[in-house]
Amino acid sequence: MTDNDSQRLDKWLWCGRFFKSRSLATKLLGSGKLRLSGKIVTKSNQLVRCNDILTFPQGYAIRVVKVLFLADRRGPAKEAELLFEDLAPLTKRRAIENSSINFSSNSIKREPGAGRPTKSDRRAIDKLMGRN
Repeated sequence: MTDNDSQRLDKWLWCGRFFKSRSLATKLLGSGKLRLSGKIVTKSNQLVRCNDILTFPQGYAIRVVKVLFLADRRGPAKEAELLFEDLAPLTKRRAIENSSINFSSNSIKREPGAGRPTKSDRRAIDKLMGRN
């Protein structure tokens, strides 16, 4: 076995853009929640090879991917998509995309007129109540 036909699992997960950092990938591997071809992995130095099947939780979904290529570097997202094949059915993939919860303030929508009154609304209320 040479170094060209295998790669550290934490590095491959990071290069495949499943995790933002190798330390997050290592944390998942240490928790024993990843399966490599059906066997539970507990160490980040486990080697991954082409055609291996990875099963692991990501967010609220379970990811099942097949390793197609080993990574030379952490490149752009389009390059990372070529490293693996997603084995989840299409309906599950849509559920994964839809289940991502966005807690940013931009995702909260209010109906017009709901919420705090504007400055002109406050002036109109004061005028109505007789408070000048």
